[in-house]
Amino acid sequence: MAQSEESLQRGMAFSPSPIGAIWRFLGILGMLVTFLWTVQPAEAKRTQEEPRKTQQLIRILGTALTPDQEPVGVVTEMMVALEQRHDDRGMEVTFHQEPGHFSITTQVAVYSAIVRTARFAHLDPDSWSVSLAALIPGKTVYGKSLSAMVGLTVIALARGDSIPTDRVITGTISSDGHIGAVEGIALKLEAAREKHLHHVLVPEEYSAADGDWSVPFLLNVSPVDTVSRAYEALTDRPFPTVIRSDMD
Repeated sequence: MAQSEESLQRGMAFSPSPIGAIWRFLGILGMLVTFLWTVQPAEAKRTQEEPRKTQQLIRILGTALTPDQEPVGVVTEMMVALEQRHDDRGMEVTFHQEPGHFSITTQVAVYSAIVRTARFAHLDPDSWSVSLAALIPGKTVYGKSLSAMVGLTVIALARGDSIPTDRVITGTISSDGHIGAVEGIALKLEAAREKHLHHVLVPEEYSAADGDWSVPFLLNVSPVDTVSRAYEALTDRPFPTVIRSDMD
């Protein structure tokens, strides 16, 4: 017996076409993929991203001996690079041995300066990979007076700030967040003037070995006492926190 038109229509209503079923399946699959992506752990997402890498060329002030064994101020260049990883296995600092070299004393001072400055800035360095390269071939960088410049540069890179290449600081970072005294200020300032640097920051606390010294003509020299003031003078940006005296 032939089915009536009405019964055929009812049968069609309950028998979806294959194409419609495929589209519905694809829609459900898309929603499932979206759900799984949104609920996956944040750490899993971060591992799929590239680490953030930044670098900056900086100037550092130092002293050296002439062939006649006379002390003289020098200005050298250094490349500082920062990679912000997606883990917290601890800060890694690489001192490249080419083109120039770093003495052990310098390496220890720089490492301490980075850690201390990061703590005062309320930044966690456990995900940082820092690398430094001295750019004078065959020369070894000695001393601690560049450590403040390197520590503040790393913080600037981590925060997306920068330090103009005509600005520099000579000094160390003490355990209480102050800029520590260094020697050879007069020689370093004269070298900075000869290299046409614009602004030099020096420790507010002077070394007794330096005696009296004067500011070279047309050179802007600013004594600073804390990492926060040094950072603001170098970058024209505010330091992110207040120094705490209970940190070491």
